[in-house]
Amino acid sequence: MKTRIQELRKQSRITQEELADALGVTRQTIISLENGKYNASLQLAHKIAVYFHMNIEEIFLFEEE
Repeated sequence: MKTRIQELRKQSRITQEELADALGVTRQTIISLENGKYNASLQLAHKIAVYFHMNIEEIFLFEEE
């Protein structure tokens, strides 16, 4: 799944580590999310959306298979 996490994080001028700390996950989780190698749980997707003051659909780009 593609996400806008890296784009939003860079716009906010925060590091992967800072975002990870704010969300209560590891830096590796953020890296995996940014690279599309990990699909966030609904709970984590919600935390990310709240953090960036956006809707989940604006951050996570769902692709039909």
